[in-house]
Amino acid sequence: MTTALGTLDLDIEQAQISATIAAVAARRKLPERAVQIAYVTAIQESKLLNLTWGDRDSVGVFQQRPSQGWGTVEQLQDPVYATNKFFSALVKVKRYLKLPLHDAAQAVQRSADGSAYAQHETDARILADAFTGKVPKAVHCWYPPPDKPVAFEAAKARKELGRALGGGAPQSNQIDAASQRRGWLIAAWSVAHAQKYGLHQVRYAGVSWTATAGHDGWLADAKAGAGQVVIA
Repeated sequence: MTTALGTLDLDIEQAQISATIAAVAARRKLPERAVQIAYVTAIQESKLLNLTWGDRDSVGVFQQRPSQGWGTVEQLQDPVYATNKFFSALVKVKRYLKLPLHDAAQAVQRSADGSAYAQHETDARILADAFTGKVPKAVHCWYPPPDKPVAFEAAKARKELGRALGGGAPQSNQIDAASQRRGWLIAAWSVAHAQKYGLHQVRYAGVSWTATAGHDGWLADAKAGAGQVVIA
């Protein structure tokens, strides 16, 4: 992905988790700075991976501990649940939006070295610009050909999107976008999850991304309207 702040390469799981964090934040109507705080935390704690292990009993994207009341191991291995728990704790931090990103992260995580979060601030800003939809067309992926065909599971994709973004699962593959920014958030989420759900194309706002030409990014598409994100 590329924004004015730079370029950042992610693997598939990292992209999916990044998209999930942005979607959960949008569901909770949190500002972009909250998303940046979540990203500096997740990069430091797990490198944006859904880990099954960690220090003591820590697990998941944010390395939350069941023994400290964050939830069960199974719950914390669900990025949607784990992200919601992180944000629930973050919004309780006094004046968290005024704090440096790393201090806000440390107020939630209470890690041994809170300064470690600071090294990820530029990457966090790139991720937030891209996955919240602030920067159109920032997210595109290239997937190597699968060993065997991947089933087209758009209904499952819509259900998972609804679970993260709220409002229930979209009823069709033409997903309404209430604003341009929300549309690009949905488009970025869809591209990040394309391999998992066998999506071949994502179309929005005059452009489309196609799995077979993912390395080319978003290309002009006169049939792609601005009011809906279309997955196919």
